[in-house]
Amino acid sequence: MSFNALLINRSEDKKITSSLETLDESQLPEGDVVVDIDYSTLNYKDGLAITGMAPVVRSYPMVPGIDFAGTVSESSNTNWKVGDKVILNGWGVGEGHWGGLSQKAKVKGDWLINLPEALNTYQAMAIGTAGYTAMLCVMALQRNGVKPEDGEILVTGANGGVGSFSIAILSAYGYDVVASTGRPQESDYLIQLGAKECIDRAEMSEPGKPLSKERWAGVVDCVGSHTLANACATTKYNGTVAACGLAQGFDLPATVMPFILRGVTLAGVDSVNAPTAIRQAAWDKLAETLKPEVFEAVVNKIALSDAIETAGKLLKGEVRGRVVVDVNA
Repeated sequence: MSFNALLINRSEDKKITSSLETLDESQLPEGDVVVDIDYSTLNYKDGLAITGMAPVVRSYPMVPGIDFAGTVSESSNTNWKVGDKVILNGWGVGEGHWGGLSQKAKVKGDWLINLPEALNTYQAMAIGTAGYTAMLCVMALQRNGVKPEDGEILVTGANGGVGSFSIAILSAYGYDVVASTGRPQESDYLIQLGAKECIDRAEMSEPGKPLSKERWAGVVDCVGSHTLANACATTKYNGTVAACGLAQGFDLPATVMPFILRGVTLAGVDSVNAPTAIRQAAWDKLAETLKPEVFEAVVNKIALSDAIETAGKLLKGEVRGRVVVDVNA
């Protein structure tokens, strides 16, 4: 049986090409569960893979797409049966194993989790890996005892997918959120999501002092580099900084001062290999916490045939919020 998928190839001279192709089920990689995909997403990592701007893909040919939601159509895994609604995030799909920008996927059943009853597959991908990562960050703050009454929470890279959902989730839990953004013209959008204040990212993105005036009870950082260093330097005593991204860079030009003089915790957040129990807990919390209108505020819906063009726009910072891909459109 044939299906449509976005396929990335590399030529002998290492030139990367991406195209929409019709494939046969016999070409699917190894796995014990086949999923008929309803929706996938387009994330920054997918944009890098599709355009060839960074060495994200580990083998070729590759179907990109780091997440998807759909229905099990075949299974030899005892945890899943035909008709089950499932979600997949991470586990190297779209990098080392064919991913979600396709009408079908064949994966290890251990990579899947149940779609919460309160969500449909479209809503799940409207949340996607970005929302799932945002919830992991918020859970890290809560796990370390950061409460709404403790003070402001800074969200960096606020206009991106993780940043947008972090604002919405934190606001829903009663936190006062300050959004750091390089697009001040989008402040109304961030306020709509729940931010009480927006600041220019330039306040955080330049080299700063080892310690600065305490302000944040907690931070969700999607940026890294000087921004993360400054976030740590301005976090209150016993506060927590949840780090999940590197949009500015993967370096950390900081000192140990915030950690040994203020007891600040730097909590790393990994969405790719998180244990199944933590994944399911995050998705269940997302289903309980986010109102449907949040999905509409942060989502751009496109067809699979639009994914290549949109990937280029995403890397240029021309796309706000989430991109949901209807793989059957």
